[in-house]
Formats: sequence, C-alpha cells, structure tokens
Amino acid sequence: MTREPHDGTKRSEILAAATRRFGRDGYEHTKWADVAADVGVGPTALYHYFESKQHCLYVIMEEAIGDFQRRFSAITSQTPDPLEALEAVLYDCFDLTEQDILRNRVLVSEQGLLAVHRSSSREEEARRAARARARQLEFAWASFLAGAMRAGSVPENDARLLSRALLGLYNSVWQWYRPDGLHGLPAVADFFYGRTLAMIGVAPDAAKRTRMVA
Repeated sequence: MTREPHDGTKRSEILAAATRRFGRDGYEHTKWADVAADVGVGPTALYHYFESKQHCLYVIMEEAIGDFQRRFSAITSQTPDPLEALEAVLYDCFDLTEQDILRNRVLVSEQGLLAVHRSSSREEEARRAARARARQLEFAWASFLAGAMRAGSVPENDARLLSRALLGLYNSVWQWYRPDGLHGLPAVADFFYGRTLAMIGVAPDAAKRTRMVA
C-alpha cells in the first residue's frame, strides 16, 4: 500500500478545514470543493494530499483517536496512583479546543464508516489505521482498569467490557454537546466524572480532589 504525501502545512490546513466543515455541516453535506475553497486551492489540488473526501475523513478520525491515546498514555504512565490518574484522565478528556470538539463530533458521527472495506488502497490503508488506533485506545483503557483492579483501587469487573462502556459514554457527549449550548464544558466534565466513577464503582469521595460543578 502507498502512503499519502506529508507536505506539512498545506496538508494540515486541509485537515483543519475539512474538520470544521464535517463538524459544522456534516460529512455528507460537505462538498470536497468547499474544503478546497477554504484553504485557497483548486479542487484538483486536494488530490495531491488525499485521494478522496472519505480518505481525508479517515485520516481525521485516526488523528483524533491517536491524540486521545497519547494524552491518556502520558497521564497514566506519569501518575502512579490509579485514582489520581483516573481523575486526571477524565478531566483531560474535556480540556479541548473548539477544533478538538469538532473533530470528536466527526469521529462519533461517522465511526460506522470504519467498518466498511474500501477498494481504494489509500482509503483502505487509512481506514485500517483508524480502526487500529481505536483498538489500541480500548486496549490501553482496559489495561489501565485491570491494573487499578489488581491494585485494589477499583472493584473487580470485566475490564474490557468496562472500558467499552466508558468510551461509549464519553463518545455520546459529542452527539449533543455544542459550545454555545446550555451546559458549558466544565459542567459537562464534572457530570461525566461523577457518572464515570459510579459506573466503575468508586465513591466520589475516594478521589483525591473535590470540585464544584461550574
């Protein structure tokens, strides 16, 4: 399989513009030509970087999951206490820019496309990369939770099933959250934190820090 060219700035601009379009208007309602206009190039120039709109979508999804995984790994590897690490991870999940929020919305809205095999080699390679990232993230969460169970920090349970439930709960936020909506991100983070602890079976006062709902 061939790899797409990595021409730095322009490729990043295309990804950012596509993320904004897909996140605001929806993937199906976004024209490839609109993305080209947003970055100031002709539609055919996009094909130097991405074979298609769907190829671009897969790359956005892979990068979204990859960034989440890297942040998760950095926190859990540097924080020995499982409950402290859990708290830090859960709040870090909501320490997002507006672009991050749009990217999460795209990831959740279009994740069903990751299950569909593509005949194009570049699209298929990008699809597989995104699926692999998703599996790696789920494995990282399950491994972390299993370690916390062995340490006696959280109740014994099926770590893999629990990790899927937690990720599903987190993903559901981006189906409805809007920056200009009724609830601000800090309040959503506090609510999510409490519900996650309840799902895991940890009492809120077991965490090291208390917070006021914004």
